[in-house]
Amino acid sequence: MKTQRPISSDDEHVVLKFRPRTSAQPPGKREEADRSTRPTSVAPVSVANDLSRYEKPREEPDDFRQRMLANIAAFAFTVALTAIGIWLAMSIADLRKTQDCVLMGRRDCAKITVMPRS
Repeated sequence: MKTQRPISSDDEHVVLKFRPRTSAQPPGKREEADRSTRPTSVAPVSVANDLSRYEKPREEPDDFRQRMLANIAAFAFTVALTAIGIWLAMSIADLRKTQDCVLMGRRDCAKITVMPRS
């Protein structure tokens, strides 16, 4: 099967030179060379000053009480969901035991609770 190639002119093709990044200097010496070429009058930019330009002033202060109440509500919801899940798993397991007992043909499968007489 022949492949079809578009007709192109020589103006579209450009050859780029490949220059390896690390061939001139090893990584450790490269940083030292950069430091030596940097002017001494310019101080290095500190991280705090660099990140300060991304800070935005808040319209209102943080409401820690509201955050704390939201965290307590989320924790209570998680505990309730976990408790319901455990109860559901145990009742399904109990139902399965009772069903297996009945399917085996036994007659004493159901739990009978008797109130004590006084």
